[in-house]
Amino acid sequence: MTVLDIGLPTRASESGMPDRVTIWEMSPRDGLQAEPTNLSSATKIELIRRLDAAGLPVIEAGSFVRSDRVPQMAGSDEVLRGLDGVQARMPVLVPNPKGFDRALAAGADDIAVFLSVTESFSRANLSSDRASAEASANEVVRRSRDAGLPVRGYLSMVFGDPWEGAVEIGEVVRLAQLLLEWGVEEISLGDTIGVATPGLVSATVAALEAGGVPIERIALHMHDTYGLALANVYAGLLSGVTTFDASVAGVGGCPFAKSASGNLATEDLVWMLTGLGIETGVSIPALLEIAPWLAQQLDRPISSRVATALIGKDSK
Repeated sequence: MTVLDIGLPTRASESGMPDRVTIWEMSPRDGLQAEPTNLSSATKIELIRRLDAAGLPVIEAGSFVRSDRVPQMAGSDEVLRGLDGVQARMPVLVPNPKGFDRALAAGADDIAVFLSVTESFSRANLSSDRASAEASANEVVRRSRDAGLPVRGYLSMVFGDPWEGAVEIGEVVRLAQLLLEWGVEEISLGDTIGVATPGLVSATVAALEAGGVPIERIALHMHDTYGLALANVYAGLLSGVTTFDASVAGVGGCPFAKSASGNLATEDLVWMLTGLGIETGVSIPALLEIAPWLAQQLDRPISSRVATALIGKDSK
């Protein structure tokens, strides 16, 4: 069976579901940053062009972090400069004002910042206490807004932390409110180690709405550590969330949280959404061409359920 021979899931719409959702493709940044193989800038550019052709509306193109901390993200400036003609939005992750200067010099016109809900992960990921990290992120947001650039905010360890355990939902609400005050347009809730359950997702989204965070400003970033990523997306859909992060072939995780396994695979997400009658604008056959190609570049097996079922785990 070739990719072009596959059918699509039978559509059966359910009440209470949105007509359309937006997928933020994370593989060129959050995916690759946790993989042991460092890809060349040319290969990263090819990945982004393939994702753009598949219809992904947003593709996070890279990260302006220290290359000694995250060597997989070296060359993000070169990647950005090599993406002429790409139609998708291409945000880049910027951890501090110095990174912002580099991103701006490379032509970035879409910015993302991140904060940790827990102190332990802030120190592990940013080498900074939370207060200092918040001040740095605030400066990046201010400068981005002054330059007329949109900004997305990521919250990490929203649903649990490997060092601190359960996370207080009230702290998630506080940080989300803070990001909105700064001028962030959208907040992505990160299940960094994949411990969320559908009930917790629903409760967290409800608490954010009660705290004045509009549902249209909330996105979900699920990891599939315990096989619950799609169930958590489903809970998010029922709560009114219409933006979800995913990574083709399920690549990635988190290099600073060793219990964090792969991201939700884009092809798994699109398959489920298609079956629910929800439009994404993303081509499943195109994703199933990209998945084995990317697995080959990274010298790793395919981990997504849909790609494994339709083209085989070891298709490289």
